[in-house]
Amino acid sequence: MSQLSFSSFDSSLMVRDAQGRYLLATAEQILEGARQAIERKMQRGTSFTSPAAVKEYLRAKLAGFEHEVFAVLFMDTHHRLIEYAEMFRGTIDGASVYPRELVKEALGLVDVRVLDHVIVAGTDTTSFAERGLI
Repeated sequence: MSQLSFSSFDSSLMVRDAQGRYLLATAEQILEGARQAIERKMQRGTSFTSPAAVKEYLRAKLAGFEHEVFAVLFMDTHHRLIEYAEMFRGTIDGASVYPRELVKEALGLVDVRVLDHVIVAGTDTTSFAERGLI
């Protein structure tokens, strides 16, 4: 039986099944593990100090999806995370976004501003704020 090792990149990642056996991890299991790790690391109250930090967070949350997701990071005035919400899911090349639904989610917030619009495509990210578009 192979042993789980993080010391080299050429070793295989293993996961334990319900019977306690170690099996090779699937790509989806690896991505789900990454999503859980980022969720523990970036919980409510985490301060996003730069577009790079937001892009890292969103890359971990959204990379690997085979459909478009419109997600919102609700933050306080100090850029601390209040909530991450996946508002809309779409197809492989588009997602319908309904502003009235977005407004419903934000009604409880005061002084709402859009700080950035980040597009995640696989492992690539683009920040509108970094490009001067917002």
